[in-house]
Amino acid sequence: MPQTTHLTAIVIGAGPAGLMAAEQLTHAGIEVDIFDAMPTAGRKLLRAGIGGLNLTHAEPKADFITRYGTKQAQIEAWLDAFDANNLRQWARELGVETFVGSSGRVFPNEKKAAPLLRAWLKRLKEKGARLHTRQRWVGWQEPGILLFEQGENVCCYRADVVIFALGGGSWAKLGSTGQWLTTFCDQGIHCVPFRASNSGFECVWSPDIKQGFAGTPLKSVALCVPTANGDVWRKKGDAVISNYGIEGSLVYAASAMIRDTLEQKNECVVHWDLLPDKTHDQILSLLKQARKGESVSNLLRKRLKLSPVKMALLKALTTKETMHDIGNLPRLLKQLPLSLTAIRPIDEAISTDGGIAFDELTKELMLNKMPGTFCAGEMLDWEAPTGGYLLTACFASGLISGQGAVAWLKQNAK
Repeated sequence: MPQTTHLTAIVIGAGPAGLMAAEQLTHAGIEVDIFDAMPTAGRKLLRAGIGGLNLTHAEPKADFITRYGTKQAQIEAWLDAFDANNLRQWARELGVETFVGSSGRVFPNEKKAAPLLRAWLKRLKEKGARLHTRQRWVGWQEPGILLFEQGENVCCYRADVVIFALGGGSWAKLGSTGQWLTTFCDQGIHCVPFRASNSGFECVWSPDIKQGFAGTPLKSVALCVPTANGDVWRKKGDAVISNYGIEGSLVYAASAMIRDTLEQKNECVVHWDLLPDKTHDQILSLLKQARKGESVSNLLRKRLKLSPVKMALLKALTTKETMHDIGNLPRLLKQLPLSLTAIRPIDEAISTDGGIAFDELTKELMLNKMPGTFCAGEMLDWEAPTGGYLLTACFASGLISGQGAVAWLKQNAK
């Protein structure tokens, strides 16, 4: 083995959580070396910015925190230190102004991730942070000695403090392979297996849907999903018809509930409201205005302004006889059932549930079994829907772990 190099602080993973952790160390005047397996930093952040970087969300904090499901208590502590407003101010200090979209989502004015990432990396470099790319962490040679592969070479490092921000188990080509989980488990650290989150779902489509509407947005609909306690979750938004089933922001918002139901029952029946801005009675009244001999398809298209994709969905999920029952048609338009049969592969998911269990960590996100070793971001066992919630919590966890590492260094490093 090569000689071990001693460094003051090491951050492993150059995504939002890792870079934010590194920033806390540089603020305190501590030398930090950032390692990443990919050729450049922030690959997943850049990918997220292709459609417009959704940094955070402008909804009230009381509503914001509910997006973290069963991990609300843990994430709330992070957001008390660094919430959506703090994130917008942080971006402003980097020279990136933000705006609130019509849905409450917050974006950089340029709607791109690259300018923010460039400014951030420049500031980190100016404060002394060193970035080492194409170095993949592969485990420990012995306690405290970190092993990195760089091509055919192996490098050994130790540091006074280490922060892991290796990501979850999705989008392996961008660096989040999730392979670290087994290595941590081998150290006796309790990790929850990864599951897909913010994912698409499969169903059986007719050839007409597959051939004519795959990739088509399904706009201004509401999705209704049964929950474990017997209630019905409902949200209005947009989805996308795919050749395998459904995807899109509205589906991702419900993905945890759909996934959990599929695991329990091998099927999840959701319902679409194709006309969420009209009541049952309003729809029925419009349908009754039909002229004699007017076809149902013409009626739906002209009276109810049903788009071609909504028409196709209605036809695919019902029968011709049912569609011609005017008295029953409003109910179908408001509660169109769709049976989902499977979640898409984990590597296609935007994010993952699972990771290091919170009972393995202090509130500063230090591993109880490895003093001086901290973890942040999607490595931890939590999930959140898209809409800025996932990214906000990643930034916040990086801040918590970074500040925790600074405090630990001051108290313990020799």
